[in-house]
Amino acid sequence: MIEKPWIAGPKELLVHGLQHLDLNSDFDNRIAMISIDNSVELMIKTYLGLPKRISKIEGITRKKFEEMTSNFPNLLDGLEEFGNGKLNGIDLGDIEWFHRVRNQLYHDGNGITVEKKKVEAYAEIAKILFENLFELRIEETGNEVLHYSLVGEFIKLWADLERQAIHKDEKPRSPIYMLREMLKDGTFSKKQAEKFDNIRQFRNNLVHGMSSPSESELKIFVKELKDITDELKKND
Repeated sequence: MIEKPWIAGPKELLVHGLQHLDLNSDFDNRIAMISIDNSVELMIKTYLGLPKRISKIEGITRKKFEEMTSNFPNLLDGLEEFGNGKLNGIDLGDIEWFHRVRNQLYHDGNGITVEKKKVEAYAEIAKILFENLFELRIEETGNEVLHYSLVGEFIKLWADLERQAIHKDEKPRSPIYMLREMLKDGTFSKKQAEKFDNIRQFRNNLVHGMSSPSESELKIFVKELKDITDELKKND
């Protein structure tokens, strides 16, 4: 697929961050976090600023665009308002939280470090958002060897799960809503529902930096999430 010219900037920043993530030092983790966050900000601005013939978005005047791009929270509000179904697998609250972490790194100097797992989680969220907005997987945009991690695999599987949880009217459903519906219609047993809720809590703790799971724990939850996803596909 031929790259559209407007994806070059966001792609370059994101790939730059992923490459630093592979270098595996505190310095490179900081640079990766900052670069990934910059790419997220630029990809949202780029998408919202595309011509209407491309984005199919109605209602973004020049004044509205200037208001949305005046600061990061406004930018997220704009994406939420005009995202046109582009937020499958994305929680804007997660992005805002990671942006605050990035601001600490950027403004507080070299004394601040960031856990690699946090950067890996944000990297996967950024890749999912890139694909949603520009309909192209970041892996397909060049020959770069991009960072792989169990954290990234888990985040991607969770996003795939959320994509499956869309009604025919294309309205997204929250994981809690999914859980209630699957219990109600018998898709899940009580035991399966408890496992699903456990995975949901693990995901939230992981993304928000409230836990730092070991590799063995991540492997267990990746497998359990795959099992849940496969079960949903059977009942789709």
